[in-house]
Amino acid sequence: MTEVSIAEAKNHLPRLVQQAETGGAVHITRRGRPVAVLLSEQEYARLNRPRRQFGEFLTAWRQEMRQEGIEFPDGSEFEGLRDKAPGREVDFA
Repeated sequence: MTEVSIAEAKNHLPRLVQQAETGGAVHITRRGRPVAVLLSEQEYARLNRPRRQFGEFLTAWRQEMRQEGIEFPDGSEFEGLRDKAPGREVDFA
């Protein structure tokens, strides 16, 4: 990880851009505190691409697993496991 001040980044921008292009992120600081990160366009696009919602991902993953021959339980094997008795009384006083 390279860390440079804003002044140094201004003076050495071509070198820092080249470093970012080759996969090395450059952290830019102001008075020793991080304020920005210089990334390659490829890395920025990877981080910024749209992501599926968890439910969509899970459905697609299950479909892929079924195509591989891996089946998932349908939930019927859990029927009858839950105790249907009323719970104990609780005093909230």
